[in-house]
Parts: sequence; structure tokens; C-alpha cells
Amino acid sequence: MCAVAGELAALDARDDVDVIAVGVGPVEAAQGTARALGTQRYSVAINAGIGGGFRSRMQVGDAVVVAVEHYVELGLEDGSAFPLPGGLELARRVEADAALLALVRTRLVAAVGTGVTSATVTSTDARADALAARFDPDVESMEGFAVLRAAQSAGVAAIEVRGISNLVGDRARNGWDFRAGAQAATATTSMLLDVVLGG
Repeated sequence: MCAVAGELAALDARDDVDVIAVGVGPVEAAQGTARALGTQRYSVAINAGIGGGFRSRMQVGDAVVVAVEHYVELGLEDGSAFPLPGGLELARRVEADAALLALVRTRLVAAVGTGVTSATVTSTDARADALAARFDPDVESMEGFAVLRAAQSAGVAAIEVRGISNLVGDRARNGWDFRAGAQAATATTSMLLDVVLGG
């Protein structure tokens, strides 16, 4: 699952692997993933694409496998909880499938980190600093939480790969490079598929 096809355009075609562009942003990604997983039986979902790396942690052209995703805009602005009827709780955090993550940790040379999903691209250092203080993240995306959560709800093992296309914060000095991010995402996804498909 990618947001737009260009993110994984260079990924080699493989039998039994579908590349599906699910749309940009949490809503489009969630519904696109749910639609795909509801119409075809899949054993694994990989959300792969570009993302913004947090300064001092990532550089443009790096890649990271996301172990935990936080949805930053769900709930109160300061991140605190509030009561819901019947003891319900907001789903604001989702983890990658434990077995897939174990494969990554034992069989891939890849950075593993934390992600934040936001419907709004961070474009100021002030917001970047606030997110860093609250979540201690490595990468920001617009789809990660949505795809992992939709897959979790469908009972499909899922994991996320991000290639760093820019640095989170001030857009005037974010080093935007779609190609570098897409190349990093594609290379790491290809290695992950080798491991998954190879058993």
C-alpha cells in the first residue's frame, strides 16, 4: 500500500504481490486499504512510501521501518485523554505486526523507529519540536496509522516502511527530494519482500 503510485514505481513486479495506491492522507488511506483488504485476501500488508524525517534522527535518503505509529490529531489538542460513553477509548496508537517486526530485526539491516501520522504536513520548527517532545518520533507521514489500523481491523499482518524525502519543520530548509525518499522506500520494501516471501 502506498499513497501514490510514484512512490513505488521502481519496485520490481513479483508474483503474488500487488502494489495498490490507496490515496493521500489518513481518510483516503484508511478507506483505500479497507477496500483492498475487503475485496482480495492478503496475508501481509506493507505500507511503503515517503515521509518526513525528524532532524538529528534521520537524513533525506534514509529509510526506517516503523514499529509504532501515533495519530497526532485524534483527541484533545494537548494529547490528553477524555471520557467516552461506555468506557470506549480512542485508538491513537497502533503497532506493526510483531512477527513481521521480528523478521525485520533479525534478518534485515534496517533502522526501526517510531512514526507519527498527521493530516497536516508539519511546516514549522515549532510544531516539529512539539511533536518531537510528545512522541519522540523518527518519521512523519500522512498514511501510516491509517493503513496499519485498517489492516489490524481486517486481521491482516501489517508493517510500514518510510523513505525520508524531507526533514520535518521549516519548509525553506527541509531538503525536499521525492526521488531520494522513493528510492529508499523501494529498496527497503524490496528487501522486506525478499524476507517475507522467502519465509
